[in-house]
Amino acid sequence: MSGVLQAVFQNLRSFGEPPPTVIGQAYGGGYYAGQIGVSSVATHYLVVGPVASAQASKKYKNAVTATAGADSDIDGPQNTADIVADGDSTVYPAGHFCNDLVVGGYSDWYMPAKNELEVCYYNLKPDTTSNQTSSGINANAVPARASNYTSGTPAQTSATDFKNTGAEDFSNANYWSSTENAALTAKVQEFQNGAQGTLPKYYFAQVRAIRRVAV
Repeated sequence: MSGVLQAVFQNLRSFGEPPPTVIGQAYGGGYYAGQIGVSSVATHYLVVGPVASAQASKKYKNAVTATAGADSDIDGPQNTADIVADGDSTVYPAGHFCNDLVVGGYSDWYMPAKNELEVCYYNLKPDTTSNQTSSGINANAVPARASNYTSGTPAQTSATDFKNTGAEDFSNANYWSSTENAALTAKVQEFQNGAQGTLPKYYFAQVRAIRRVAV
């Protein structure tokens, strides 16, 4: 089955479930993290994989070279496909880790793009640390955010399992997005204070696989 047909089939499977309504609820093999879209119109639900099987500390890439196509701020599936096509798991540990997962009966997991990862932070922030206020603009959030974070917004998530005392919380650490910045670096989001920046691809950072379901 092709990747496109597989994604369609697995989205249809998720449609058998009632649409998610509460951030952090079990849904689609993982947990509901929010919506993405265009001009504040939602196109997809984002599903975060379980921490025990869908999170790891990995390098983005074991080479200081560009990755053709992996530069979208919103299209994590395409970024991940470009990463996987460009090299094996030795070259791209984080991308292959996400791409190769089969969790909850689903195999369409991928490495989130920058704006998808930001939605996860905004809705699933694990603790009460003040936010870094020069990050946070996200044209693909629903509703879209044209301003950066304030020190108190976003607040700690209301999803009990994703608080820093819960079983599914994000670590207070940098997480890779699949969005390349340059030959040397890729974009990251810090899950303690929300700072968005870049790291050299050969650094170890956290990665958490997600999947998307059409609204």
